[in-house]
This record gives sequence, structure tokens and C-alpha cells, in this order.
Amino acid sequence: MVLSTSTKLRVFRIVFSEPSRAFYSSGDKLSGSVQLEAAQPCRLSGLRITAAGRARVESCGSKKRGRSPEVEYLKYEEQVRLEEALSPDSDGCFLLPPGKTFSFQFGFELPPPGRLVSSFRGKFGSVRYYVQAELRRPSQHALQCEKEFEVEEPLDVNQADLLAPAAASVQKKVTCMFIPDGQVSISAQIDRKGFCEGEDISINAKFENTCSRIVVPKAAIIAKHSYVVDGRTKVLRQKLSAVRGNHIISGMCDMWQGKTIRVPKLKPTLLGCDIIKVDYTVMIYLHIPGSEKLTLELPLVIGTIPFSGVGSRTSSMCSQAGSSSSWASFPSAPPSYSNIHRDLKVDGPRTPLLHDYDGADDDDEEGGLIMREPELYFCPPPVYSEVDQNSENSQVFPVI
Repeated sequence: MVLSTSTKLRVFRIVFSEPSRAFYSSGDKLSGSVQLEAAQPCRLSGLRITAAGRARVESCGSKKRGRSPEVEYLKYEEQVRLEEALSPDSDGCFLLPPGKTFSFQFGFELPPPGRLVSSFRGKFGSVRYYVQAELRRPSQHALQCEKEFEVEEPLDVNQADLLAPAAASVQKKVTCMFIPDGQVSISAQIDRKGFCEGEDISINAKFENTCSRIVVPKAAIIAKHSYVVDGRTKVLRQKLSAVRGNHIISGMCDMWQGKTIRVPKLKPTLLGCDIIKVDYTVMIYLHIPGSEKLTLELPLVIGTIPFSGVGSRTSSMCSQAGSSSSWASFPSAPPSYSNIHRDLKVDGPRTPLLHDYDGADDDDEEGGLIMREPELYFCPPPVYSEVDQNSENSQVFPVI
């Protein structure tokens, strides 16, 4: 039978055995089949299955057009035995009859833990895994089809180093026309470094403002993608979910005790790749009108196995108790009314403030605020009383 060289296949596809499976991990078995159906009788000379996984970085806008760097993590090849389903002819080729779908099985095991890197797609690079089928035909070009699959390596946030708290402090002197204008400072802590999607990060922080401007405390989760090309590193930063606090006027401070920010849907931290890195941080910062913001970043690892609390509850509670005692201090006696007017008075002229704008990625934009010297009218202080609870005949003594 003479077949036309323009013969086309009606069906040529790869089907996985578990089509609804979201991802694979190290050591998993991936299996499937190549399905073939001819529109007309077709001669085949071979069918090869390959599986590959590699990290690849693009040129990152460089004018040099060299070969993009690659790192290989998976390589598998299998020659499918067509004779198990098709009949060979005299010259060693196989006839694929029309009107019937043939399935050719394949399967392989992914490398053991430590050999793979999770799938990733970024602006300048990717980590990609796929299965490819190559169908060879005599006297014609080979046909190819491929199907991608996701790899997600488990990352347990219950490791000791990820359960430890992270803390840091930073301060900055503020100037106005090269004239010193006080300073601002941040001290912050999170109770652990490892989190998963949907968990709340608890932030304890103290903000101090001794400059003449009103500052605004904020916090955000920052994703940092790093691509290495020709010994140079291209870094992209993206602000994700964010929270903010109250305005802090001159001479005052503010404290966050358990301020929460939720981890959105994110790809896990990418570990083990030499040319692509995906890191996260919790950035706590002060927006300062007319000056660069003061920032503080704490390390954050996004994992796949969430915090269990088993075996680490005591240390977690201790760290929370320690942080609470370090961030909060309570007065032992009522404040003196004689100092109220002095504490609340704002020295200096009325000062217009700039818009609370923190870059193009901020969603909120407020109108100008005016800091005015308040007109204070105080009522006479209430009478405090002391009661001796150990005495049967308790008496009330006014406190002057």
C-alpha cells in the first residue's frame, strides 16, 4: 500500500495516568500513555519518550545574544515497543491502521529528594518539567508533542531554624534642607520565620518619631526573584499583601502587639537552584513625608507543610511571652495630670504635611493633613480613692 507523504494523524497526544494530580515530588512515579489514531493508514518507524526538567534564565534585556544558562534536573528516555500493538512489515516499519486509537504505555520514577527543584515561572526565567513524545516516520519529518507537569518539593516549616523568632532594629536621622530634624526608629519581631499560605504572621513592633513630621508605620510581604546571567544578578522585587498603622505625630511612639498580616497564595521559597532564587521577607517601614522611608526586613520562608504546633508549642509560647514582655510595659501608677498639657502640646508653627503616598504600588492615597497646635481645655481631674482590701472597716481616702 502506497501512503501519501501528506498523511496526518487524527490523534497524537500524551495522557497522564492521574490527570487531576496537581503536582509531583521527588521519588514519585509518573506514568501515562501516548495515544495515536490515524486518519489514513500510516507507517511508523519508531516512538521515543523523553522526560526533561531544567532551569533556564533568559538574557534579562542584555544586548549580548549568547546561549541562555541552563541547569538540568531530570533526564529520562524510553523507546516504546510498537510491535506490542502494531504489526511490522518487511522493511522494519509498523503500519498504523485508521479508525482505531492505540495507547502505548510509559512510566518512570522521579529522582530522589535533593535532586529536584520546584517548578517556577518568572519574568526572566523558569524551572520547567515536561514529557515529550517523538513519532518517527520513514521519509518524513518526525512529529512531536509534549505535556508539562508540575514539581513541588516539600518544605516543612516545623524545622527548628524556621520556628525561631526573627528580630531587628533600625533608625534614621531626618534632615530638612541639610538641617537636623530629629530621627525615627523601628524595632520589630516576628515569632517564627516559616509560614504557609493562609497563615497569619504576627508582628510586634515599636516605632519612635522625634522628627517634626507625621510618619505612618506600614508592613508588607515582599517577594524577591533573583536571576543569574553571565555572573551578574538581576533582582525583581514585588510588594504583596500589606497592612498599615496609625499616624505617629512628632515626639510620640506607637507599638504593634500582634499586628497580623496574612500570607496570600504564593509559590514556596525556591531552594537548591543556582541560577534562580525566590525569597520572601516581611518588610516593616515608616513612611516619612519629604524623605526616603525607613525600612526593616525580616526573613520569611514560605513552605508547603504548615505549622503543626506539635513538639514546638512550648518554644513558640515562650517566644510569644518573651516578645510580649519586651514590647509592652505598663505604668504602675496613674499618670500625673500636671504633665498632660506639656506632653500633648505641639511646639512650632502649623506645618502642612505631604500626601501619604508610598510609591505606585500603594493602593491608598490620602489628602494633605494639617498638624495644628491643639486648643486644650481640661476638666478638673477626677478624685482617685484608695481602699484597703485587708481591712474589715475599709475607709476611702481622697488622693490629692
